[in-house]
Amino acid sequence: MGVPILILPSLFDVTDTLWAFSIIMWCVSVVQGFAQNFAIGEVSATFGCAGIPGSVQLMFTDKNVKSRINKGRFMSGFASWCYWFTWTPVIPIFTIMCGTYLQEFVEPLSGVNSTLLNLCLGALIFLLLIAVSSRGLAGGARLGLILAVVTILPLVLVCSLTFFNGSFELSHIMNEFLPPEWGWSATDLVMLFGTFALAQWSACAWETAAVYGSEYKNPGKDLPKALLSCGAICFIVYAIVAIAVFGVLGVGGVEDAGYATLVPVAVADFGEIGSSIALIMLVAGMVLLIQTAFLGSSRALYTMGEEQHMPAFFAKKNKHGTPYVAMMFQACMGMILIPLGSPEMILAASSFGFCLALGFAMWAFRRSRTDPRFRDVERPWRAPRGWYWVSTGITIYQFFVLIPCLAYWSYCYFGVSSVILGGVILACYIPFWFFLQKYYDSKDKEPNAEVDTETEAVS
Repeated sequence: MGVPILILPSLFDVTDTLWAFSIIMWCVSVVQGFAQNFAIGEVSATFGCAGIPGSVQLMFTDKNVKSRINKGRFMSGFASWCYWFTWTPVIPIFTIMCGTYLQEFVEPLSGVNSTLLNLCLGALIFLLLIAVSSRGLAGGARLGLILAVVTILPLVLVCSLTFFNGSFELSHIMNEFLPPEWGWSATDLVMLFGTFALAQWSACAWETAAVYGSEYKNPGKDLPKALLSCGAICFIVYAIVAIAVFGVLGVGGVEDAGYATLVPVAVADFGEIGSSIALIMLVAGMVLLIQTAFLGSSRALYTMGEEQHMPAFFAKKNKHGTPYVAMMFQACMGMILIPLGSPEMILAASSFGFCLALGFAMWAFRRSRTDPRFRDVERPWRAPRGWYWVSTGITIYQFFVLIPCLAYWSYCYFGVSSVILGGVILACYIPFWFFLQKYYDSKDKEPNAEVDTETEAVS
């Protein structure tokens, strides 16, 4: 439920490329999310694995291969790392944005050192999320529901009012539908798919509803309800918000507003008091989004620790089944990254990780339907007929269309540094993985390792 708020900053990111045509791009991206998340949900519910990282680790790890260093284990570990990198920047970036909005609209905070404010705000948010989530998913779900009511309903209300109070002008959309130089050339298409790669980081991120597929009370019934309801809400909100923002502000107004696109829309509805309304919604929505990222990245670390793609202590859980060590680590990572800043380039870089993670996830779904180890397993919920071929198409689309196009788009807007940043962060896991596997391999070969394993099996 934190995903709908992602469109507000992301609207600005793609406006310069597509102008008002981005309204269509957002709606199509949410529909793409249905195609991907149905597949992820089936694997999660069937095999009890945590979404993208869990499904990839299960499907590509061959338990019959004795050596830890093999292609399957490496692919599963690397895909999980990509997914973790996708969510991790969300936590510090939106903490920074919360601080920015508070300093802009709350007078007593305007003179406070921004880094100090962001660190204090981050510590407060992380402590709240750890305290609430430490008692299991139910507590986090209740907090999410409260924040969703505070955020999404007013967000839809503010944007819907523009259609009735005279501030919405259809001409802003029709006259600025595409840039005048747009000609559907090969370069234009590459830029278009580059924005699709960036947009899916926002519009398809409700796959977190599939991550917990095996943990629902009745996965066979609850999982499709969760996927359909979250997807429908995202589609409605993304469509209404995009149409309202462009209809009220136009392309120039969106570019002037930057990441605060909702503020001038709220002011157009309610006058100066609209800025206060926008502030409450944005801060609540960002905390909700931070919670979504916090839980998603923690679960990714937990599954990696469980499969020993990260140190094993990340797999520790408390009595409520909460991976508390992973949560603590995510909080520390957030506090370390908050002083660094630079949201735009980091988000572009992390989008590379999401493309790779989704490509591997679709590949894992295909393996679950064809591999003799998995294909005959009874499924509590099954994706619609023909989804094997849908996942095949998306696998190709992620690896061979979106990633190259995103690299070109990022190069055009941020220079080669954003492409290098994404590549370096993803590649730095490779030597770490080999070192970790050699370490665990040496532990397995210790004299008492075999005895310990047999004792554990008996227990």
